Amino acid sequence: MSTAILTNFLGFSTVVAPLLLLLVIGCSMLLQYNLSEVTIGRWMKGTIGFGLVTAVSILAIMLSTGSFREVVDFGNLVTINDVHFHFHLSFIFDRLSVPMAILSLVLCFTIGSFGISYLHRDNGFHRFFLFFSMFAVGMVFASLAATIETLFLGWEFVGLSSALLIAYFHERVGPVANGLRVWTVYRIADAAFLAAAVLLHHETGEGQFIAMMSSEPWPYGVSSLDSGVAFWAGLLLLIAAAGKSGLIPFSGWLPRAMEGPTPSSAVFYGALSVHLGAFLLMRVSPIIDQSFPIRCLVIAIGLSTAIYAAFTARVQTDVKSSLAFASLTQVSLIVVEIGLGFLYLALIHMIGHACLRTLQLLRAPTLLRDYKTLENALGGNLSVRAPVWIKWTSPTIQRRLYRAAMERGYLDAILDECFAKPFQRLFNAFDRLERSWIRILAGEAVSGPSNLQVMDAKSTKLVASHDSAHTLNSNGEHS
Repeated sequence: MSTAILTNFLGFSTVVAPLLLLLVIGCSMLLQYNLSEVTIGRWMKGTIGFGLVTAVSILAIMLSTGSFREVVDFGNLVTINDVHFHFHLSFIFDRLSVPMAILSLVLCFTIGSFGISYLHRDNGFHRFFLFFSMFAVGMVFASLAATIETLFLGWEFVGLSSALLIAYFHERVGPVANGLRVWTVYRIADAAFLAAAVLLHHETGEGQFIAMMSSEPWPYGVSSLDSGVAFWAGLLLLIAAAGKSGLIPFSGWLPRAMEGPTPSSAVFYGALSVHLGAFLLMRVSPIIDQSFPIRCLVIAIGLSTAIYAAFTARVQTDVKSSLAFASLTQVSLIVVEIGLGFLYLALIHMIGHACLRTLQLLRAPTLLRDYKTLENALGGNLSVRAPVWIKWTSPTIQRRLYRAAMERGYLDAILDECFAKPFQRLFNAFDRLERSWIRILAGEAVSGPSNLQVMDAKSTKLVASHDSAHTLNSNGEHS
């Protein structure tokens, strides 16, 4: 068997292995055939483990042959000749994608094994592993994507499974509301990603990363775009990365995502999903390098988010929210490294940080118990040293900083007041205009509001009062 055939087979197996797990669990639930927890555990370990073995095998072949890039092509899934569009499904194995795929499979195997015991006899056990397998497929697709369409497909799988697992405890209002909030932010990021994909398709005629960034392997590729197109494409991709990784101004959703079970919090917001925005910036780094303003903007957003997250993490009252902001601090520093051009350093930083946060979040349920055990052994409370800079600031500034950190930088309030509510008022005005025209065409009088409008007004007030009550109690809802 030739090396090319073996590489294609191993690449195909790496991609299909997590997809097989999704199909098995999904089809069994669709057919109302409940697999046992033991069976699901065996399928999870078998498929994810097999994908990990094939990914490591490809890495060994590439190292032994001195190859820097291998492409596994599945052809066009969708072809529209009239508008010259095709959805090309292709996967690339290079210095960036192979470590990311191996990291994804290792952590999915570890956290999945932990989740089997953690969610034992839970009513949503099957539902959790359905969404978990969807996430594994999305991460493998996004990590190995050779085209921007394939990357967007994996990006959507990750986002959908993320929102569904945040709302895992759907019998409570808080997780559902927070899942909807995260999904809304993801929609903004997805819209920016899609606009960038359309722009790059228009300029290059295809979505292949190799065509966009010369024939040199990562990270030595050079963008073929002019500076103007690189600026707008880089700006849209930066917005997409900021939304997915929780960078400013989208950082407010990150602690809300801790509503999900601990295994999903670990795999999403400590290990993999939170790094996906940084991975996107690394993949399109030649486009960022082509535009100096975009590089400066990447560095500025990374630094400002790191400072914001470091302040906010110090005042959190629960361990998962504190770890979420600590994770955001490191992701922001990774983004700064990407903006400065230290791509290998950013990749190593991301791998090490993902493994560390996985361990910390999986230990979170027993951390407080161990902390109390340590205090009992010492016979007193553990001392906490105040930062040095506290001595140099006045009490007034300290109180203001503390309040801003407790309110998480007022980012949610700013987004609501400056973006969400104006859009809501605009579409409510369109709705009233549409109803007025319908009543005119129906021959009704338009002097007073209709019964339907009165009911809508009452429901709007009810939702607003519920949201305000939820905001007041948001600090106590995170598990």
